[in-house]
Amino acid sequence: MRPLTETEIRASFVNCSKGEAKRLSVPRDLGERPWDDLDFLGWRDPGAPDRSYLVAEREGRLIGIALRFPSSQRGFLHSSMCSLCLTTHRGGGVSLMTARKAGAAGREGHSVGAYMCTDLACSLYVRGRKLPDTGGRFQESLTLQEQIDRTTANLAAFLDKLYA
Repeated sequence: MRPLTETEIRASFVNCSKGEAKRLSVPRDLGERPWDDLDFLGWRDPGAPDRSYLVAEREGRLIGIALRFPSSQRGFLHSSMCSLCLTTHRGGGVSLMTARKAGAAGREGHSVGAYMCTDLACSLYVRGRKLPDTGGRFQESLTLQEQIDRTTANLAAFLDKLYA
């Protein structure tokens, strides 16, 4: 992913108002992000424990989405798998993230959801740059590029649901 500016990030949101996008918390460390290893930019809102944000390039444009997830965490022994990168985590490492749909459907309260890594670090898990709390990812016969392609395809399918 190419490096993004705060202005680009705020302008990319499709499922919240311009005012909400202007007020949301943008990471202050944009210059330090490992952009070459990111398929999308994802972060948690430090001021709102139940909110996260994701910005991805889709069909030549940036799409930003506001996500919500339950602030209560599951039991530590329970393991779950992220539906984007297929990384398994214990406890609260995977959360059901929900996003309001774009446009009129979102204003009417319609939403979509998917189980995702709570820290939205899918790109780093796939590349082995970050290890899940389980100590590692399961071995796959797919190449790294095929795993990256699968993760981006899973994200694209989720983003497509915002407009359906």
